[in-house]
Amino acid sequence: MNEAERIGDSHRARKRLFAKGLRRRYLTIEEIESDLPPGAMTDAERWLLYYSLQAMEIEIRGDPDRAGEGPLDGHG
Repeated sequence: MNEAERIGDSHRARKRLFAKGLRRRYLTIEEIESDLPPGAMTDAERWLLYYSLQAMEIEIRGDPDRAGEGPLDGHG
């Protein structure tokens, strides 16, 4: 997979997550992590995704330590 395909897959996955989150008003850490393509985002991009979801008033449910990423480290 080339860089453009990887970015496109990641972009589509994020759009789906935002749509689902806006519809339901929440997402779980497990579904966020499972919906993202492996290796699709840097740590900074992942943090920005979680921050943006929270800014859109989408509740993030679950234990951040279980996801292994720790995205909710007090910035929400």
